[in-house]
Amino acid sequence: MSAADGTAPGREAGRRERDTGGQAVTVVHVMRHGEVENPDGVLYGRLPGYHLSDLGRRMADRVAEHLAGRDIAYVVASPLERAQESAAPIAKAHGLDVASDEDLIEADNVFQGRTVGVGDGALRRPANWRHLFNPFRPSWGESYVHQVQRMRAALDAARDAARGHEAVCVSHQLPIWTLRSFVERRRLWHDPRRRQCTLASLTSFTFEGDKIVSVGYTEPARDLVPPHLRAGAKSAGGGGRGA
Repeated sequence: MSAADGTAPGREAGRRERDTGGQAVTVVHVMRHGEVENPDGVLYGRLPGYHLSDLGRRMADRVAEHLAGRDIAYVVASPLERAQESAAPIAKAHGLDVASDEDLIEADNVFQGRTVGVGDGALRRPANWRHLFNPFRPSWGESYVHQVQRMRAALDAARDAARGHEAVCVSHQLPIWTLRSFVERRRLWHDPRRRQCTLASLTSFTFEGDKIVSVGYTEPARDLVPPHLRAGAKSAGGGGRGA
């Protein structure tokens, strides 16, 4: 079953618990934050001070509306402002506080704070080329393996906090996609333009007990996302911002 099939979670959870020998069914929705105010196209990474744009706040509200009828028992976010602000309307709708988990933070990147693009910005400077020798680790930032380790720890912690119910974790594009790739047994290195993880999207992991049994993906705010930023859209110069 996909976590995004629209079934009333309480009734379905009861059926699934009986069908799985008494194991609790828990759904953890991992949300990518909404659009960020970033007029200069900076790769903001883990830098503080980057907040949701007006459009980003609308995206967050849309996701909160989408999840309003779900059995949300726990909401947690990366400590970065854009993630906390994306989580706030979801938590409010369910009478919850937003917890913070460092394991959900953006991937570290040596180009943080710079403009990065094809044919402009930091990639034109020979001094930076030494960071680009290994796309499989990758050499310019936090390893994919470490991202998987911490994101899986955050996923499991949210599952335990909401066991038998549903949780929302708000994180960032690259760590979310890396986690999903690991769970679905794909290689971790990839073309960034092909990530299925658009702004304000939900990647939903369904657990039976402690085991992941399915992964779902939905885009509640798709109509608010500019076409060139939607999942799978290719852009020749889309490197100049954080995720």
